[in-house]
Amino acid sequence: MPAIPSAPPRFLDEVRHSARLAAPLAAGHLSHGLVGFIDTVVAGHHGTVTLASVAVGAALFWLPMMMPMGTLMALPPSVSQLDGAGRRNEIAPLFRQALWLAAALGVLLFALMSLFPLALGPMGIAPDIVPGATAFIHAIRWGIPGFTLYLCMRYLSDGLHWSMPTMLLGFGGLLLLAPAGYVMTNGLLGFPELGAAGVGYASAAMFWLQALAFALYLWRAKRFADLRLFARFERPKPAVILDLLRTGLPIGVTVTMEGGLFVATALLIGRLGDVPVASHQIALNVASMCFMVPFGVAEATTVRVGHALGRGDRAGLRRAAFAGFALALGTQALSALVMLFGHHAIAGLYSTDAAVIALAGSLLLYAALFQFPDGIQVVSAGALRGLKDTRAPMWLAALAYWGIGMPVGAGLGLGLGWGAPGMWLGLTAGLTVAAVLLCRRFLRSSARLPMPAPAPSPSVTVTDCA
Repeated sequence: MPAIPSAPPRFLDEVRHSARLAAPLAAGHLSHGLVGFIDTVVAGHHGTVTLASVAVGAALFWLPMMMPMGTLMALPPSVSQLDGAGRRNEIAPLFRQALWLAAALGVLLFALMSLFPLALGPMGIAPDIVPGATAFIHAIRWGIPGFTLYLCMRYLSDGLHWSMPTMLLGFGGLLLLAPAGYVMTNGLLGFPELGAAGVGYASAAMFWLQALAFALYLWRAKRFADLRLFARFERPKPAVILDLLRTGLPIGVTVTMEGGLFVATALLIGRLGDVPVASHQIALNVASMCFMVPFGVAEATTVRVGHALGRGDRAGLRRAAFAGFALALGTQALSALVMLFGHHAIAGLYSTDAAVIALAGSLLLYAALFQFPDGIQVVSAGALRGLKDTRAPMWLAALAYWGIGMPVGAGLGLGLGWGAPGMWLGLTAGLTVAAVLLCRRFLRSSARLPMPAPAPSPSVTVTDCA
């Protein structure tokens, strides 16, 4: 009997620990969301065609970027498990190999992004949007290697329960992006008027400055001094990099499939003209910023679950996941209320075009519908990453997003002629199915998971519990 009243306080303690870790992570993600917000506002006030161009260009930029973002997410659970098992001396060698992986992904994505504008015409994008979208992509691609290196350093710090740099550097970058983007887009202070390309160049510069600042911080910070992160140069070790890829690639595919659902929706809406595209971009940017909070909670859940797994604590890892669910449901309730009661006012912040404001406001009501399933699915995915259970969730996500979400959206939006609202109902269907499948997966996996002694290698993954 004495053990019964102790459970709620332990759960509340876990909620507090998760919230302290998640708050800077969510703020850091929010700063990334504000990159899109600033880009959208600057482009929107330059003109509706510029806004539509940035919308399409940003969709094509972030779609391939989701792969390295997800792949490098193998680092936080690996680092947190090593930390939980008391093997901190193994963290720096793993980090140095992750840097090689991040650099390679950055170069590969730069090359791929150079070819993407060639696909705009065959995709059926409206002809007046193509030049601006091409200019935006060609400009922002220069920041890709800096962004992937920044992600690697950020995920190391997050995995060690220190997420404050993510927040500070995220918002610090905005201090450059807002004025630089406005100046280059509109041609002020002697710069030529670059339109959509100005937004892209400002974003690329911000990515590199954030990466350089994070590297300097990790080199000088006393918190990481014992790790000796940059104490030596190491050549790439294919075995270690392949082990990271075994865990990370399924995460990358999962994240890409989820984000790809939104990107494909944007591209399909691109067939409808500049007003639907601009309206979709506004609603998507708002929804994306709201998503940054549960995404931060999910990353904190990954670290907390991974740390509990490293110390062999089954009850602790389940408690960490349930704390994440509780935090996400609370934040998503607030997001849904803001969208429900402030949809038109929010849309008015982005554009002065009455038609754009009206359609964007209505789309925000659809966004309010999927706030709860979106929070559940992202925290479930984060908890599964903490277990390094990544392969089966990849297939579940494929079914939810592309087996359900996209057919429903395309059928309603284009087949039945419902337009952008129909496409957004498809997004809701896909996220709801993902929430059910991924949450069920975690509950089953964590209940049946063997809890052995800490593994001898940081790359060992949890046995598939399917």
